[in-house]
Amino acid sequence: MTDAARTPPLPRARRWSASLAGRIMLGTVAVGVIAVVVTALLAVQVVQSVAESQARQQLKAQATALVAVRASGVRLGAARLAVLGDRFAVVDADGTLSGPARAAVPASAVRDLTRGRSVSGSTTLAGHDAVYVGIPAADGGGVVGVRKVADIAAADAELTRWLLLALAGGLVVAVVSGVLLARRLGRPLTRIAGSARALAAGGRGVPIRDESIAEIDDIAHALRGLDGALTVSEERQREFLLSVSHEIRTPLTAIRGYAEALADGMVAPDDRMRVGRTLAEESERLRRFLDDLLELARLEADDFRLDPQPVDPGSTVIAAVDAWQGAAGRVDVPLRAELAPGIPTVVTDGMRLRQVLDGLIENALRATPSGSPIVVSASPAPGGGVRLSVRDGGPGLSEQDAEVAFERGELRDRYREVRSVGTGLGLSIARRLVGRLGGTIGVGAAPEGGASFDVSLPSSNIPRAER
Repeated sequence: MTDAARTPPLPRARRWSASLAGRIMLGTVAVGVIAVVVTALLAVQVVQSVAESQARQQLKAQATALVAVRASGVRLGAARLAVLGDRFAVVDADGTLSGPARAAVPASAVRDLTRGRSVSGSTTLAGHDAVYVGIPAADGGGVVGVRKVADIAAADAELTRWLLLALAGGLVVAVVSGVLLARRLGRPLTRIAGSARALAAGGRGVPIRDESIAEIDDIAHALRGLDGALTVSEERQREFLLSVSHEIRTPLTAIRGYAEALADGMVAPDDRMRVGRTLAEESERLRRFLDDLLELARLEADDFRLDPQPVDPGSTVIAAVDAWQGAAGRVDVPLRAELAPGIPTVVTDGMRLRQVLDGLIENALRATPSGSPIVVSASPAPGGGVRLSVRDGGPGLSEQDAEVAFERGELRDRYREVRSVGTGLGLSIARRLVGRLGGTIGVGAAPEGGASFDVSLPSSNIPRAER
């Protein structure tokens, strides 16, 4: 698959309403409209209630004043009340009504006034809804003031008009605020989206500016970190591919050269055995390298499986040492096992544990000079489980070497011109295998003078996904 095929396509042009800026503005406008409508409904009710209350207070004050006039001896006849309009009626002590508004005064109000009680309520005046307020007089009866609801509404219409105008202004402010907020939030997100698309398209070192909004700036910071991580990862991949190409090319060149020489009849009969051995050695070298690559790929795949079962670590150590005695003897390197008492049985994949030990012993054989020992030991771990070590008498590792010992090809690149090295993948494979087994691996100084690779495994800690 090409890079172009892996690169996600750019999103199609979206409708304005589907963008974040559009949704923020629409949301702000919707909230503003709802707030204005609800406020208007409540405000109109409040204004009407206040206007009606004020009208009742005015009627009460006017009726009280008329009662006082009546108490002073002035007779409030129809002619006098007509001057005040059709809003008042007089109740005599015997319950007789007079005045323009007498038809609007209910009988219950007349009874209450003659009993000396103030009255207030709703009624009708000339076929229109109205409110009334009655004030009793000291000599019995009283004065009733009546006002049409329509007159009250007309009085507060101007106030309602100004209130609605203010609410409309608030809606305009909400819309403008929504537009400005949408632009403020939308522009930095649009920039970050463009930077993310550039990263997805393969760009590296993409400039990503700081943003004033904390959450958006966090996204920008994360993208900068991703950019740096991708740069480092891809650089390591390029270096690894170059190393792989070099390792494969070297044995292939030798195999091809000798094969062409054999095909052309340029190899003397006496040299054919030597050439055959060389071809076999280079083929084996190439096979080991390809096996390491395949094993590394399987370790990094999700379908890597383990077969956990009770394993005796001491028996595994002895089997590994016996298997490598021949190779160690050919290079005059003493290889022995050391088993401490009380080694517990662990639940792990025995084949994979043996693979780890084989890889560490092979690595030690390449670095250990003739006459220096290699020791493979097993002992109980302090916190439970088992501790396996492969110690050698080679040149050892510096602190800088130990920090990158399990990185692919790091030690190989450092020492390829100094001493015999392998494919550069063995220690990386060992670390991944030990991690899959639920353990840890580290490196330090060995009493024999070289390096000590130490594997710690718990009694049983293989993740369920691996089983």
